[in-house]
Amino acid sequence: MQFSVPSLHVHMRTFSLFPLLVLTSALSAEQPQSLSSISSSAGAGSSTEPEIPGIAPMSQSKAIASLQSRRVFRAVRPSRSLQTTWSWHQVLSTCTLGVSGHNAAPHRSQDRFGISSTRSRTSRSASATLLDYTHPMKSILLAIVMATPSLFAETRAPFNIVEATIPQIQQALKTRRVTSRQLVEQSLIRIATYEDKLNAVISVNPNALKEADERDRERAQGKVRGPLHGIPIALKDNIHTTNMPTTGGALAFEGLVPPYEATVTRNLIEGGAIIIAKTGMTELANWVAGAPYPMPGNYNGLHGYGYNPYDPRRDPREATFDGRPTLGTAGSSSGVGTAASFWVANVGTETSGSILSPANQTMLVGIKPTVGRVSGHGVIPITADQDTPGPMARSVTDAAILLGVLESGSPVTGDKTTPRCPATSGNDYTKFLQVDGLKGIRIGIPRAFYFDKVTPPGSDRTRGGATPEQLKLMEEAIAILKQRGAVVVDPADIPSTVDRDPGKNFLLFSVCGGEEGRGRDNDCSIVFKYGMKRDFNKWLASLGPAAPVKTLTELRQWNIAHQRAGAIKYGQSLLDVSDEMNVEGDRARYQSDRAKDLFLSATHGIDEVMKEKNLDALLFPGSSGASIAAKPGYPTVIVPFGLIPNAPTPAFPDKFEARPSPYGVSFTGTACSEPTLLKIAFAFEQATKRRVPPPGLP
Repeated sequence: MQFSVPSLHVHMRTFSLFPLLVLTSALSAEQPQSLSSISSSAGAGSSTEPEIPGIAPMSQSKAIASLQSRRVFRAVRPSRSLQTTWSWHQVLSTCTLGVSGHNAAPHRSQDRFGISSTRSRTSRSASATLLDYTHPMKSILLAIVMATPSLFAETRAPFNIVEATIPQIQQALKTRRVTSRQLVEQSLIRIATYEDKLNAVISVNPNALKEADERDRERAQGKVRGPLHGIPIALKDNIHTTNMPTTGGALAFEGLVPPYEATVTRNLIEGGAIIIAKTGMTELANWVAGAPYPMPGNYNGLHGYGYNPYDPRRDPREATFDGRPTLGTAGSSSGVGTAASFWVANVGTETSGSILSPANQTMLVGIKPTVGRVSGHGVIPITADQDTPGPMARSVTDAAILLGVLESGSPVTGDKTTPRCPATSGNDYTKFLQVDGLKGIRIGIPRAFYFDKVTPPGSDRTRGGATPEQLKLMEEAIAILKQRGAVVVDPADIPSTVDRDPGKNFLLFSVCGGEEGRGRDNDCSIVFKYGMKRDFNKWLASLGPAAPVKTLTELRQWNIAHQRAGAIKYGQSLLDVSDEMNVEGDRARYQSDRAKDLFLSATHGIDEVMKEKNLDALLFPGSSGASIAAKPGYPTVIVPFGLIPNAPTPAFPDKFEARPSPYGVSFTGTACSEPTLLKIAFAFEQATKRRVPPPGLP
């Protein structure tokens, strides 16, 4: 039998590669099997049914029967782009299959396994189960996985990737309890099982299994590239990869394969990681739509809304009943897949809060590094003044290991990043992780604005402050810090948040938003919108002929022309005010605003209070300190700590029972203080161990 499959790459919005990837993993590349032989090898009729690591068990006999009764070929959907004719055996025996969605209509309604449907993504029932075995492709996928010898070869309990840490996985690989291929297989199974509910993935690496096999061969030969050797890691979809598209979630960049890799991508590969997928994100890192219709976090026109695994339901309130989640995922990076154990950890990016906020909302550890410590080369920008990649993981140890790999290596060709901090010896941050690391550490509590409400000069209303539930958690955190030997300086207010001179008050000089265009932007900082015009156009130019549009102006025009296809659902006010900027003509204003940002956030802000109080770090509730630390590019580490009520305004309907929201505590320091912050964060994590996995994702 012959049939056509598209080539080039996989794009999850128009085609799901998971069934074919798992078919590939299930069958020997040298000896392709028939469906009847699959049934035989699975032991049809046997009373002993294997359990798939990372998902709930199901009936093997029913799955095999489903497999034999379904048309597997429904999963293959030809594209209008370049096609290659493959035999069915070739599909089963290759791990490099790619699928193009570049020319597919962006509004085509399909489910996550490529099956046509008349339902839109946002019409799926909020009460749908996380694991639906009645779905034809899921039944096929799970049946074949059950027949996979590599998953069940061991007589002891198979290694389970769910909630596994990097050190645990390293040890399991070293002792041959698990292989890299098995780790990737488990990751793909979890994605196939729960992605329909969470919408955490934009694209999957079509070579993931092939790369896993390569890592296994290298390990067998005594070659281990680094601490992530053979471990699946995901990247935010604004980080360049040349084996998967890099879209930033924008329809205009659907199918874009950049001509060069990001430095962090290269570092991860050299460190042995298998980059398994590109994560969902807020479109163009949440610099598309601001006021009056701000874009919800983790929404993009290419892929829709991401859902929080701690409550993966749609917002039922009439005013916001557009498909957005009940429990926000926050920030433009996504922690959804890491929280759900789709992979071991992921790399996000932050300009102001986009690592820390999603880590806070999905109960992860997030490290927002000092800007310049980790290269931003090959990352779709907002402004180079504040942009940085950084780790998101389920533990401080994992995040520290990932940070070392991201920082490692020499710059790739074209990378002009100037390192701001001296590299840690051996790029090993785990040496700073000490259980008693809080002893003698001086930690300041910035009460004004971050814990307690304040009234800025010239204002008649209060700002900031934590909720009673947040304050309760923070007081508990402060008590634990004291018990573990930290010296808590309380209060340690940041001078620029309490200064009565309006010109010296941080709260009165915010980032210019979507309604603050030219002529209306005298009292706000133009650094973001100026940086977007300057750096985004440079990035487009770096793509050469691969660039779908050549300038920010062309992107705005393309979006307007393609609104019916799903572009700019919430408008593009932030792109509009950015495109008004004149890089040469507005340079002096930009330099003045940048200097004021640094004065208010650092010189008269974090630097002043830390020097005056002789502090090692500041403690912030949740991710509330992200903005003031982001402007000077200072580092922060956030650690999961508890759950609080999800009680928005306006309130949910009376009969709707919202599940609680994760909440963390964050530690901020001055430039290059990551070793100290990790020492504090690890000791606090070990003293509390409050992270809990999301419910309903066995």
